[in-house]
Amino acid sequence: MTNFHRSLILGASAIALAGCGADEIVSPGTGGNITINNGGGGGSTPTPTPTAGTMVTPAAGCPTISDPQGLTDDGTIAGPTGEYRVCTMPARFNASATLPYIEGLLYRMNGRVDVGTDGGPSPTNSDGLDDTDVELTIEPGVIIYASGSSFLNVNRGNTIDAVGTADRPIIFTSRDNVLGLNNDSSSGQWGGVVLSGRAPVTDCIASGATPGTVNCERQVEGAAQPAIFGGATPGDSSGTMSYVQIRYSGFVLSGDSELQSLTTGGTGSGTVLNNIMSYNSSDDGVEFFGGRVNVRNMIVVGAEDDSIDTDTGVKANIQYLIAIQRPGAGDTIIEADSDNAFNESTPRQDTRISNATFVHQKADDQVVRIRGFADYSIANSVIVSTQGTPCLRIDGPEELNRAADASIDESGPVAFDSVVLDCASSPFRDSSGVTAAEIETRFNAGTNTNSAFTNTLTSLFLNGSNEDAVPVFDVTAWASFFELPARIGAVFTENADWVNGWTCNSSTVTFDSNVSDCTSLPVYN
Repeated sequence: MTNFHRSLILGASAIALAGCGADEIVSPGTGGNITINNGGGGGSTPTPTPTAGTMVTPAAGCPTISDPQGLTDDGTIAGPTGEYRVCTMPARFNASATLPYIEGLLYRMNGRVDVGTDGGPSPTNSDGLDDTDVELTIEPGVIIYASGSSFLNVNRGNTIDAVGTADRPIIFTSRDNVLGLNNDSSSGQWGGVVLSGRAPVTDCIASGATPGTVNCERQVEGAAQPAIFGGATPGDSSGTMSYVQIRYSGFVLSGDSELQSLTTGGTGSGTVLNNIMSYNSSDDGVEFFGGRVNVRNMIVVGAEDDSIDTDTGVKANIQYLIAIQRPGAGDTIIEADSDNAFNESTPRQDTRISNATFVHQKADDQVVRIRGFADYSIANSVIVSTQGTPCLRIDGPEELNRAADASIDESGPVAFDSVVLDCASSPFRDSSGVTAAEIETRFNAGTNTNSAFTNTLTSLFLNGSNEDAVPVFDVTAWASFFELPARIGAVFTENADWVNGWTCNSSTVTFDSNVSDCTSLPVYN
């Protein structure tokens, strides 16, 4: 029996448009106001109720940016927090530009928006393509919204500089969020954010290409027009994203392909990612395809597939990670790689996670699944299943037992140190010739592991006395990226404030009673 002491604080920003339908919506692309009329005929449109303080009033117009295409003034849009000027972004930024924060103004994506033009897999122009060197800068407090198949793609040879602050995060969200139509189960209302880089990947789209080389490239899933990533530049940079929320993403682009809140494709170690929140993605919360990924302070709430998906040869370092699924929704929290014909390709995936708190709330699947010959290490972490779902599944003997071998880029068997599992009577799940007992033996080979742990988390993410009593494993030997934590878990007394200010709340989890609910836009005084 799990032991949660959960405190749900209902913010004033949870007010929705009661009794309001979406029978008649004028698109922002018409240049007019967006209006919402009640169904049934003859009813008057309800006046949106402010969430806090003064209602937002629209900015006078759109700012001038340095890109020659500029921004398009598409009138205004109204919702529960007030009325906003709508400034539609160009389909492609061909010159570096800044989106400034302006009170009463929202930026809109009308379809796919590219940052620069793809410069190819090589930075040296050996591929015949010149870099456009476009940087899109987004100021703290900016809100960008979209609908349908719209998504942002930062092409190779270009960068994003989306740096919010703890009190004014940058928010990517959906049109329905602006209109106040969402509830705590809404998802899949627009695409997401894609960073395309030149670091090595596997599972090449070109037949005969050698994995991890400049000839090995991949395409963003579902994109109607090619959005290509991959190369042979491990230190490549796609820019910086910090203090960023990405809400209600995961629209199906084509077939069964849908985007995540954040997708990185072959991004290099020069890319900076920290304080990233994914909320209610209809697919994965985040997915890292190849490359070199370093992330600190990441939160994934309500993903309807996997919370963190790592694939195609990624080398990833992650510290301070919260992943909480909605009750009855979602698949695994961790899915590492796919079993296919490319399992022996190099670079081989090697993901290392320290200080995670995972809460799985569905009676299905497993919390963590490692396969595809991936190398994986988890330390200083708390893994909980509220419905008795097994915590850990490892799909093959190669992941479980293969010794380290630099000649095939093999780091050795999966490793767990200072990791505790609270998954009722079934912490391990057997699969593909590996028994639960064998997985348990590998788990117990680590230091300070406990598969019969009783969690004392409060609010689903904050350590209690049992978590604080677990000795810490020193992860600084893994890589210079990692710091030595004071405790296991993602949030503890010594670092408890990192979730404050820049997050949003829902019925799934409340991070900070002083911020708005995810169903509402924040209003800054």
